[in-house]
Amino acid sequence: MKRYEVIAIAKSALPEEDITKLIDRIEGIIVKDNGVVAKIDKWGKRRLAYEINKEKEGYYFLFDFAGDGPMVTEIERNFKIDDRIIKFITIKKDGAVTREGIDAEIAAAEAKKAQPAADAGSASSEGKTIVPAGKNDADKTSRNFEKITIKKDDKEN
Repeated sequence: MKRYEVIAIAKSALPEEDITKLIDRIEGIIVKDNGVVAKIDKWGKRRLAYEINKEKEGYYFLFDFAGDGPMVTEIERNFKIDDRIIKFITIKKDGAVTREGIDAEIAAAEAKKAQPAADAGSASSEGKTIVPAGKNDADKTSRNFEKITIKKDDKEN
C-alpha cells in the first residue's frame, strides 16, 4: 500500500447533501478495497483561479488515505464520469500506510500544534524579548534612504 492525497473540486451550486454523498461514495471505495482513510477535509466554497466550464467557484475537498493503485484508478474513474466534479488531482505522498501509523502521525501533529502555544507562554515568563519582523535596527538602516533633490538650472543647459 502507498499513501495518497486526492483534492477534488465540485460544482459550487451543489447542495450540501450531494457533496456529502460524493464524499461518502469515495470513502466507500477506499474502505471496500481495504484502504485506510487518514483524513477527509471539506475546504468549502472557494473562487477558482480561472474559469472552468463556465464555473467561477467550486467546492473543494481533500482525501488523505493509504491504498493500492487500483483503488486510486477507481476513484479517478468515478470522478471522470461524474458531471458534478470540475477538477481533481491525485498526489502520492510519503507517510504511514497502516491505521496505527496514521494515528501516530495525527497525534504527533496535534502535539506539534500544542507545543508552540506552550513555548510562547514559557518565553514570556523567562523574560525573553520578542521583536516583530522589520522592527530591528538592521532593518531600519537598510530601509532608510535619503531623499535627494536635484535642481536643474535652465541657464546651465
